[in-house]
Amino acid sequence: QLQLVESGGGLVHPGGSLRLSCAASGFTLDDYAIGWFRQAPGKEREGVSCISSSDDSTYYADSVKGRFTISRDNAKNTVYLQMNSLKPEDTAVYYCAASTYSGSYTYLIKLTTSMFGSWGQGTQVTVSS
Repeated sequence: QLQLVESGGGLVHPGGSLRLSCAASGFTLDDYAIGWFRQAPGKEREGVSCISSSDDSTYYADSVKGRFTISRDNAKNTVYLQMNSLKPEDTAVYYCAASTYSGSYTYLIKLTTSMFGSWGQGTQVTVSS
């Protein structure tokens, strides 16, 4: 059974950093594209970043570009989201998701929830002074 578990969330001051982890069980993570999404209270779930299974190409939403970095550790079957220079508007529940899509994300315009079919339970990130 394919399972994704997020961890690493917490409370951090503005300007601080967190590293989220997405650990996979029941499948080999490097065979899947992995996306990170977030959902703030009262808002729709939005795509933050994703990484391809084929060429490790990546996508970042404009709101996080230059601050967040997605990466894989296939030996640990885990994908990470390093979040630096955090802002209060980054506060949300963060979810990772898996897709069997094997193409590149080099020219991806927008990351949407419909692109991914298997989801974790989420981890809360709160950025506040």
